[in-house]
Amino acid sequence: MTRIGIIGAGFGGLAAAIELKKAGHDDIVVFEKADEVGGVWRENTYPGAACDVPSPFYSFSFEPNPRWPRRFSQQPAILDYLKQAADTYDVRRHVRFGVEVSSAAFDDTKNTWTVTLAGGESVELDVLVAAVGQLSRPSWPEIEGRETFAGPSFHSAEWDHSVDLTGKRVAVIGTGASAIQFVPEIQREVAHLDMFQRTAPYLLPRPDTEFHGGHHKLFERVPATQLAERAGWYAVMEGLSTAFLYSKPLSALIHRMSRRHMAKQTKPVPGLFEKVWPSYPVGCKRILFSSDYLPALAKPNVDVITTGIAEITPDGVRTTDGELHEADVVIYGTGFRSTEFLSPMAITGVGGQDLHEQWHEGARAYCGLTVPGFPNLLMMYGPNTNTGGGSIVFFLEVQATYVREFVDHLDVAGGPLTVKPEVDQEFDDKLQGRLANSVWSACSSWYRNANGRITTNWPGLGLEYKRRAKFDADDYAVVGR
Repeated sequence: MTRIGIIGAGFGGLAAAIELKKAGHDDIVVFEKADEVGGVWRENTYPGAACDVPSPFYSFSFEPNPRWPRRFSQQPAILDYLKQAADTYDVRRHVRFGVEVSSAAFDDTKNTWTVTLAGGESVELDVLVAAVGQLSRPSWPEIEGRETFAGPSFHSAEWDHSVDLTGKRVAVIGTGASAIQFVPEIQREVAHLDMFQRTAPYLLPRPDTEFHGGHHKLFERVPATQLAERAGWYAVMEGLSTAFLYSKPLSALIHRMSRRHMAKQTKPVPGLFEKVWPSYPVGCKRILFSSDYLPALAKPNVDVITTGIAEITPDGVRTTDGELHEADVVIYGTGFRSTEFLSPMAITGVGGQDLHEQWHEGARAYCGLTVPGFPNLLMMYGPNTNTGGGSIVFFLEVQATYVREFVDHLDVAGGPLTVKPEVDQEFDDKLQGRLANSVWSACSSWYRNANGRITTNWPGLGLEYKRRAKFDADDYAVVGR
């Protein structure tokens, strides 16, 4: 029986494990560094944490949940959903909790993977699936004096719930997806909030609603209604991607909708709209859904500061104009190290080649799943499989199917499989050619690495990825032949 290891028990790791178990593969071990499943939905517990994709779409197609509390569910509900999925599909007995993988090396003599855990233990496997995602490591800004601040400071992904913000002067650095959720929550309790903004996001209204008992009964008794909700949001999200990638008229429509929404919500404060209206093309950064962020910024106890930050001092944040903005607490909403795939694990393939050295110009993988010279290594949510306007869970299900088909073929192949270099190169050339002409090349964002290479996003619709990412044995060579 094929010995399979999966690193991570978030959406991706669970999707892979469930798909493999359905196909009869039971020799599976899931390495999870925490004490519970859930991935980012276990780690991110900041006030207001929620998904910006509607829950009926941001969930497994094979495991619909008729009892979502809201259309845009919050972190506790999503974490509960993942826990339930792990129980329903008997994944927990495969998970080793509290175990962190420090390195993985392919053994050329045995044609197996040796995974080394942080405590020094080694595990031998036939197949290794890395499901660590793109949003698992917080990104801290390089600001002079950051460590000198005298009060509490923390990243939104590592929220310090022991810090009482009531009546405090709070500085928030960063205006990404997390900040637009926690700022309205904390604005109501702080004495004053300074919002330090480098790049403003485009915002659209958040069509959230509570799913009450009537909704739950309808979804349970007539499952087609929830399927229709899922299909409807799939169409909306694919429409967003279509606008960014293919349709200037549709993109212009979204631009007008966002401008109208943001102008209306900032109207009470003269000059606020000019501060928060983006200057880059719509879609270059992820469009965010919010109906309460801008009203929070319009409150008397909030200042939006667009002047650059010069340094952090023990007393607060000094901007480049020399002004010191005093603060009791500093909160960083500065995103994740999304382009540093599989870090900080050391991964070595055939002949001892180092994966991160091979990726020195930017991570790349065939269909975001496999890399030449690293046999039987697959990734979930790997390079260029993020979506600019949809649900990553849709992509993860496609990848889980690919992983299962890959593993199924190993018995036929008679040895480890490595993607052919020419197949990978042709794929990457076409991929980067399309990305170079996309809206994502028009600004700096978490989609791009330090070299400017777009390493995160897929340059098409989800349906195209589903058609493209189908396992084909002809794309692979058997090691040793």
